[in-house]
Amino acid sequence: MSNNPQEKKTGEFKDLADGKRTSLIVEFWFFLKHNKKWWLLPILLVLLLMGLLVILGGSAVAPFIYTLF
Repeated sequence: MSNNPQEKKTGEFKDLADGKRTSLIVEFWFFLKHNKKWWLLPILLVLLLMGLLVILGGSAVAPFIYTLF
């Protein structure tokens, strides 16, 4: 390897590109952990629960969901 910093960056990029890809959930977890954005977690959980209710509201499970409210 030469002492050229551009070639060193290119080699590092190729190593990262050849590496294993992580999932969206893992990427989001690393983002929360690294940037200390823990306040996003409750917002995400509420959005996921609301999405789950919308999906299940159009299925055969709907009568059981409506009895909860």
